[in-house]
Amino acid sequence: MNIEDFKKNKKTSFLAGEYERLEKEENSTKEMIESDPSMKALAEEELASVKSQKDELLKQMTDILTVEDEEDKFPNEVIMEIRAGVGGEEAALFAENLSKMYKGFSALKGWNFSVVDESRSPLGGYKEAVFEIRGKEVYKELRFETGVHRVQRVPETEKSGRVHTSTASVAILPIRKKTEIEIKPADIEIEISKAGGPGGQNVNKRETAVKIIHKPTGINVRSTSERSQPANKEKAMSILIAKLEILKAEEEAKKNAGERKDQIGTGDRSEKIRTYNTLQDRVTDHRVKQSWFNIEKIMTGEGLEDIVTYVAENIGKVEGVGEDEDDE
Repeated sequence: MNIEDFKKNKKTSFLAGEYERLEKEENSTKEMIESDPSMKALAEEELASVKSQKDELLKQMTDILTVEDEEDKFPNEVIMEIRAGVGGEEAALFAENLSKMYKGFSALKGWNFSVVDESRSPLGGYKEAVFEIRGKEVYKELRFETGVHRVQRVPETEKSGRVHTSTASVAILPIRKKTEIEIKPADIEIEISKAGGPGGQNVNKRETAVKIIHKPTGINVRSTSERSQPANKEKAMSILIAKLEILKAEEEAKKNAGERKDQIGTGDRSEKIRTYNTLQDRVTDHRVKQSWFNIEKIMTGEGLEDIVTYVAENIGKVEGVGEDEDDE
């Protein structure tokens, strides 16, 4: 990487300027040696000092960009989407259970967990919900949670005691500071409405909710969490960009897809990744063919750490996607 690259970055531009100043000082000292050889010994000491300072600046700039690249690869901000799948009201209730699990896990990790938008079912579950999670290594920890989560349990409304199987999908969208996605104004349609739900009368009286529709793909996103229309627009745009980045990555993955085993854990939202079986008090992750017990603790978020850590360390090591024996 040359000095021009460092000059373009806001975090390293000042240091790059100091580096160029030292280069000029270095060239001036070399010219002095040529014009006055008697000053060579003294000048060489100066050159050694300048070189040491240049090396230190170069290291600082490289370290800064290395950290920045790591943050771009594993950003400290994600959007989590949870949607009820098969199972009607029971699926919506399970979707809410998952959101509470991730909220509890976020609290334990010291992450900020906030609602961006939500749609409730008649019984109070989530038809769909969008959350913003901010914190250290949040994407690195949660990136493998994307996929279909399945629950097998007896619903509270089930009088005969029959086990129901329901699903909910989870999508983790990283919010990166750098992006190659360009959105043309003509490609989007923006709708403004009143923000319903929690937030008080102030929220409901003003038209602050923003919905953005990306016409080329049909993707639409909505933000209601902020108190101003511009803030909701900014958040909705960041979510749209994240969705378009995921779409682009999925298209590239399909082009380069090899055997099924090479696709394990790629973040396919249609892939069934985990089953929560309350009767057997067990959670099974099919990608790594591993089970954990004490489902009540796991659903509070407290027991989720062991699962996400194990999956991150072992995903891709197991050939094929396993099915657990409690399939119906």
